[in-house]
Amino acid sequence: MSPQEVPPLHVIVCIKSVPDTTQVRFDPETNTLLRGEVASIINPFDMYAIEEALRLKEAHGGSVTVLTMGPPQAEKELRDALAMGCDEAVLLSAREFAGADTWATAYVLSQAIRRLGEYDLILCGKQAIDGDTGQVGPGIANQLGVPQLTYVSRIAAIDPAVRTIRVERLLEEGREVVEAGLPALLTVMKDINDPRYPSLRGLRAARRKEIPMWTPADLPDCEPENLGLEGSPTHVVKVFSPPQREGEATVINEPPEAAAARLVDLLIQERVI
Repeated sequence: MSPQEVPPLHVIVCIKSVPDTTQVRFDPETNTLLRGEVASIINPFDMYAIEEALRLKEAHGGSVTVLTMGPPQAEKELRDALAMGCDEAVLLSAREFAGADTWATAYVLSQAIRRLGEYDLILCGKQAIDGDTGQVGPGIANQLGVPQLTYVSRIAAIDPAVRTIRVERLLEEGREVVEAGLPALLTVMKDINDPRYPSLRGLRAARRKEIPMWTPADLPDCEPENLGLEGSPTHVVKVFSPPQREGEATVINEPPEAAAARLVDLLIQERVI
């Protein structure tokens, strides 16, 4: 296949709107986060996914579609992604989606991706800072039946013509190079790039862009029993803060050599050493 015959890439980025503060509140009845009461931002790990998608578009041509499931105010995060350079955005928002766990969230996102049509790559951040599960990306891959490449720190090569991608994964014991066929889903690490700032032109274009809001009615194959809190296999039974730790402190106000000797004596008495 000649370079002229290679189709442009279509990259889908799944992002999450997360609280911009640690002062969060929970619904006492459902034990779910009250997202509408705090300011929100794009999940920081998802920023690296957006940037990598934009770099792929710049290198190979094509388009980037950004997708999120959340309350209506999550439209702000989609516009932030459009301002960075994404081409299209879709908001999945309905009361039926509320309270979804990672499985139900992955289910809805995968249904939306099916409706978007053909794609080459799905990019996600490695995890969300409010849940820290790292399950939604792999869950989407499982729902769609595509290869998943997690903890990606570098895209070593991608060949749209041959339909392959080779990446470097960052693991606890080292680095691993893996190759897979396209389409595939990647969850990316912050090592992969440095996200850009939106341009003034991008900000103006993002304000004018129409963002469709999809509900279950827009996802014809979506099963109602798999949605939201009721469709979630996992439930939060209780949310609580751990009890405050108590203890006593001993201040040794002596010259350094005497203080060191005194500290050793105290550690021996407490059987620490």
